[in-house]
Amino acid sequence: MNDNSKKMEYGRQDEIEDLSLSPPTMGSMQIAGSNGFGHNIEFMSQAYLRNRSSEIDIEEEIPATSQDRPLPIFLKFADVEFKVKVRNSPSVNPVKSVVSKVAVQLNIEQDNYKQILKGITGSTGPGETLALMGPSGSGKTTLLKILGGRLHENVRGTVTYNDVSYNAALKRRIGFVTQDDVLFPQLSVEETLVFAAFLRLPSGMSRRQKYERVELIVKELGLERCRHTRIGGGFLKGISGGERKRTSIGHEILVDPSLLLLDEPTSGLDSTSANRILQILQGLAKVGRTVITTIHQPSSRMFHMFDKVLLISEGYPIYYGKASDSMEYFSSLRFVPELAMNPAEFLLDLATGQVNDISVPEELFESQETAEFEKYLQRKYKVELEPKEKEENHQALKVPERLQLAVQVKKDWTLSWSEQFTILFKRTFKERWRDYFDQLRLIQAFGVAVLLGLLWWKSSTATEAQLRDQIGLLFYICIFWTSSSIFGAVYVFPFEKIFLVKERKADMYRLSVYYVCSTLSDMVAHLLYPTFFMCILYFMAGFKRTVECFFLTLSAILLVAVTSQGAGELFGAAVMSIKRAGMIASLILMLFLLTGGYYVQHIPKFMQWLKYVSFMYYGFRLLVKVQYSGDQLYECESKSGCRRLQSSPSFDTVNLEGGLREVWILLTMAVAYRLCAYICLRRKINIYNL
Repeated sequence: MNDNSKKMEYGRQDEIEDLSLSPPTMGSMQIAGSNGFGHNIEFMSQAYLRNRSSEIDIEEEIPATSQDRPLPIFLKFADVEFKVKVRNSPSVNPVKSVVSKVAVQLNIEQDNYKQILKGITGSTGPGETLALMGPSGSGKTTLLKILGGRLHENVRGTVTYNDVSYNAALKRRIGFVTQDDVLFPQLSVEETLVFAAFLRLPSGMSRRQKYERVELIVKELGLERCRHTRIGGGFLKGISGGERKRTSIGHEILVDPSLLLLDEPTSGLDSTSANRILQILQGLAKVGRTVITTIHQPSSRMFHMFDKVLLISEGYPIYYGKASDSMEYFSSLRFVPELAMNPAEFLLDLATGQVNDISVPEELFESQETAEFEKYLQRKYKVELEPKEKEENHQALKVPERLQLAVQVKKDWTLSWSEQFTILFKRTFKERWRDYFDQLRLIQAFGVAVLLGLLWWKSSTATEAQLRDQIGLLFYICIFWTSSSIFGAVYVFPFEKIFLVKERKADMYRLSVYYVCSTLSDMVAHLLYPTFFMCILYFMAGFKRTVECFFLTLSAILLVAVTSQGAGELFGAAVMSIKRAGMIASLILMLFLLTGGYYVQHIPKFMQWLKYVSFMYYGFRLLVKVQYSGDQLYECESKSGCRRLQSSPSFDTVNLEGGLREVWILLTMAVAYRLCAYICLRRKINIYNL
């Protein structure tokens, strides 16, 4: 190693030591930008803090004046490889199918895997912005997920954070902004950031300080104009793409992550918005964060904002180093643009083998094959850049022990279980209340109740036929609220899967808190609408006019609805697919409907087990027992005289006395379904990646 390289190495080592020893501050929670922009909390508008419209009250406390920088993280990755298993479609030819199965049994799996990354090496540290560049499908996003600790299977090579391998303690030190902005569409920008602040910021910060932190982020990211606008998405109008991207970044930098990773943060944005995003990232890096972003084709001005560039071509690295040195490196290899060209465009042309306006080395001039250019660049990278990177930044530079220990210390939960529950329940209800109190749902409940009330107007149990009609109404009520509750709950987890995976990867809250908040919040609608429904129908249909019977009937229907909700949650959590969840719910609902005790009372012995697992069976029996008494008389005008209701053929298999057995079974089912749903949800969420 020559004297110059030694001096550079010692200088870098001293820089690492300084970062680990000195506790620099952010200067009154100020995020410094590349153009010097920043806002000091002491000069913030106090009117905003006093006159907030948020539901979370603010305590008047003295604001903090400073906050420590994020923990410095020096990221190193060497010889990173990744392969994905390719599922071959089943062959029509039976001989080929047998041969394929034999090959799998003999572990001949080379052809079943596709190599995505093929030996990527690099490093970056605090204060630096690393850009992962390359054409679509080159493996940029895959590498970003590996560096963020979101991909572990089928990964080879080493990835270290302060010379320590990935561990659970790093979850809350890494911010990950996905290409598709994963934000709740019904919440406003400010609500999104406020709830994130209360869930993720340390419990040592007062409420006022958390609001101040949100205000700072809103101002720094230029979100003042849209702070009260819904995020939107799909068919729901909301903020623009650039504003949504800035909100996603704000959501992650609220907690001062040491390592910030962004997947295509400028995709779909105009040049002005994209440039502003890059300026924000540059400012975030300058206060001590390590920033890594994938980017497809930045403008010339944006390209020069990056400190380092890693250029990938079909999974192979062909350049790693300073962005400002990239043109000089390729010129030394005799790849020179023949006309004025954006450096990023020039690099991408080389990565794709498009060298129409680029002069190339003489030995490659005659060969016009793209593969030859790529192999040449790959060989040069392996000979000239990779050994230098490994020697200077991987072998020579060692991170101080205190920083190595710091990244292994897992942060405690910022809030207790009950505190997380309070905040998350407010957010869940606020995000879903428009669905709960949808006008169509109200009209549906009112319309069906009135229609049934008119069809069964003042029904009675005077004759067997009239009794049969009223029992049919009870069974229909059971069917209506069972299906409504199941289909109201079965799509919840499949729809929110992407949000849940993202927030769980960041350790925002306990999964148990999310599940309890979700089921209790949804339960509001599952209890409110049946109550409204029965208040209209009960007295129109001529059921028993006693207060006790009304409330017992209502309680039985609510118990059926709550149990059905648990079943719907279980079906949704078990498959986490909108299409499959709906299909499974339809099939099981049909099965329970047939074995509910109305259509078929005398079920063959070998099929009787079905009715004992059907909550509709127990719910219908409970409704019948509440509404009728075995000693009640009917058919008094017949020739044979009055008869007891218990003697009716409709109650051959039902003993009208009691009812507590059905109550306990339904309560047990409601709890069991939810426990199984939680277990399925935990298992499914742990295997998903964004």
